[in-house]
Amino acid sequence: MPVNHRFPMIKYELIPEQLLYEGTIVEDNFFHPKAIEEEIILYTHSENYWTRLKNLDLNPREIRKIGFPLRKDLVDRGTYISQGTIDCCLFALKYGISMNVAGGTHHSFRDRGEGFCLLNDFAIASNYLLKNNLVQQILIVDLDVHQGNGTAKIFEHESRVFTFSMHGEKNYPTQKEKSDLDIGLPDKCEDTFYLNQLYHTLPRLIDMVQPDIILYLSGVDIIHSDKLGRLNISKEGCKKRDEFVLGLCKKNNIPIAISMGGGYSPKIADIVDAHANTFRLAQYIFF
Repeated sequence: MPVNHRFPMIKYELIPEQLLYEGTIVEDNFFHPKAIEEEIILYTHSENYWTRLKNLDLNPREIRKIGFPLRKDLVDRGTYISQGTIDCCLFALKYGISMNVAGGTHHSFRDRGEGFCLLNDFAIASNYLLKNNLVQQILIVDLDVHQGNGTAKIFEHESRVFTFSMHGEKNYPTQKEKSDLDIGLPDKCEDTFYLNQLYHTLPRLIDMVQPDIILYLSGVDIIHSDKLGRLNISKEGCKKRDEFVLGLCKKNNIPIAISMGGGYSPKIADIVDAHANTFRLAQYIFF
């Protein structure tokens, strides 16, 4: 995934600014997570990996797999993102929905990072919820264009976490892991095909899994302008996707915690607007 490591970061500053400017949210809607405790990281990641990561002691090959330089500020950022997703889950259990303006670091494995992902926020949050007996069953709905390979591998033997990934079949990562349910989409896939797959699948999964909470990775790298996506989904199709997922959760009274995931369109305005649609819909559907 050869992309400037700074570019994806800009959106995390611009999304809140846009939402505040247009009045979708107000300052009181924000929460500010602390850095996660090491003990909680180790529910999910190996002690060896975490120790070497925090000490900036990964080897050059491991750093290349991550895709950006290994720096203390980026490691620290991962600890705040992960706690943010835990907080999101707790707020979702209380209010029905909550959203992390970052997160979706689904390429991180127990013992390594990949694809811009150092710590796996969904896996960390899921293990936190289970460890503290806050839920019994979790459904991860990963609709980023790239398969959630790290998440799938981490939970391959955990029946209390059902992993569902709908992604570009020929896209990164080249070597896919086995989620509980994978739907691989063809290149240039358009709205009708994409949405029909989702409409047919997600209600059945909810009936089957009976989740206490859904963790939703709402990547907007599915839209046609995305330089890494390889799909041909319109911005309106992406909005309909989010509307369907959020509407099902509301209808079934299932708490939903959302992390933003990927978005790499050449025009930053397209990325921000597509992500902002998720927040707009959350406000409209839940409040």
